[in-house]
Amino acid sequence: MNVNLYGTQGKWVMVDCGITFADPAYPGIDLILPDLAFIEERRDDLLAIVLTHGHEDHIGALPYFAADLGVPLYATPFTAGLIQGKLDEEGIASRVELNIVRDLEPFQIGPFGFRYLPLAHSIPEGNALLIDTPYGKIFHTGDWKLDEAPQLGVPSTPAELSAVGDQGILAMVCDSTNVFNEQPSGSEGSVRADLDRVVGEAKGRVLVTTFASNAARLQTLGQVAKDTGRTMCVAGRSLDRILRVARANNYLQDFPETVDFDSAMRLPRDKVMIVATGGQGEARAALARVAEGSHQIKLEAGDTVVFSSKQIPGNEIAIGRIQNSLAAQGVEMITDRQAHVHVSGHPGRPELAEMYKWIRPEILLPVHGEMRHMAEQARFGLKQGVPKAIVQENGELLRLAPNGPVKLGHERVGRLVLDGDVILPADGTTMNERRKVALHGQISVAVAVDGSSRLKGSPEIKIQGIPVEEDRDAFMVDAIAAAAEAVKKGAKSEDALREQVRLAVRRRATHWTGKKPMVDVLLVRV
Repeated sequence: MNVNLYGTQGKWVMVDCGITFADPAYPGIDLILPDLAFIEERRDDLLAIVLTHGHEDHIGALPYFAADLGVPLYATPFTAGLIQGKLDEEGIASRVELNIVRDLEPFQIGPFGFRYLPLAHSIPEGNALLIDTPYGKIFHTGDWKLDEAPQLGVPSTPAELSAVGDQGILAMVCDSTNVFNEQPSGSEGSVRADLDRVVGEAKGRVLVTTFASNAARLQTLGQVAKDTGRTMCVAGRSLDRILRVARANNYLQDFPETVDFDSAMRLPRDKVMIVATGGQGEARAALARVAEGSHQIKLEAGDTVVFSSKQIPGNEIAIGRIQNSLAAQGVEMITDRQAHVHVSGHPGRPELAEMYKWIRPEILLPVHGEMRHMAEQARFGLKQGVPKAIVQENGELLRLAPNGPVKLGHERVGRLVLDGDVILPADGTTMNERRKVALHGQISVAVAVDGSSRLKGSPEIKIQGIPVEEDRDAFMVDAIAAAAEAVKKGAKSEDALREQVRLAVRRRATHWTGKKPMVDVLLVRV
């Protein structure tokens, strides 16, 4: 989830504005957004948002923030096409100025000069940014790798990057994702041979799952379908969107014609190849629905699923659940452990060393990955001869020049969640209550009292998620008795009485279960 802010002479620009996806710590939540409070308080001084490329962790938050921030967006054509679709879906396209930067033309925004420099990545038009300021030049890499045989686009050459370094670079803000990899990430072109072999040897239907945004992999899979004599079918809205935007920007022009689901199911099993979303275990993606049998695409024993993607840390359980379901149906699975069917879009150590040699920054500022990745890149860069390196945590405000790098302080940052149509604090009252209910369950107690707060009738109790199971009836009797006894004790006020009942019922729940559920008490005067 990437948001970078660069400031000079009292003005700011934002580079990227992305989302991340929720995990079980956020019950009921799919999307997590960055908290932009720092720049929202300074929105009069924010000049623009410049986007490096079209991955969700770099552009996904724009539909939720761009209109309110009220500043123009800048992107290259393919990235702009993806952004335009998001703005259209949200109904805010008329309120957001989207500037398309064609032919990599430099552009000026207030005191900042910008120039896109194409680098290889797993999506078309991955770009570094050369940011020119009155105090020095910043080379912001975005996501990148080195690729001798890229399938889409033409990355900057070593000579072009060395020429950038010749200008004098104050700081390089650099991708750390694969810093622990001793080998280069490898070329996209290198996966075709093994995909050809795996698909060619398969006897039944083949389904290949990959990141929808990896248009270079889609290009490769289109070639594999032709090589193996299979007709292609695409399953997943995000794949459809990427294909549409890619073709509109003159990518994937030789991609084979695809067929719909019904046609794919009527073809001989060894003559069809399905490309589907869902390789990270996403519950609503095409692969999950195929695995559970609720999709129009059907697999059976003897068919093959190829996972042409990296397993992102944190998704192991979700991916394993789908793989277990497929295995139970007799479906064969191939991952990058069995064959060379995936390469990363991020640089390993040899690629980082090359980039340091070309750019020759005064300061290395690692980004992307986790803290251990950024700390390791700082150490690696210093060993490779970069004069200075600094590791920044979310919220830390740095001065890069003059006389930098220096940490000036810590500003408010954090996470917001998209809950239905509402944006909430990730650790606010609503989410904290939901976590408690998910962990401990919930009890509702209704008590009728007269004007003197004497009990009228028996309390009523409803429980949700309380682990009493076969003891449910006995627990209910005990909890009702505790509530009644708490009322009979009396209290000085309604609030005190309500709290007395709440604690009494929760104590009984803790006695029975070891948990401390949320208890809501309703007093009704009769």
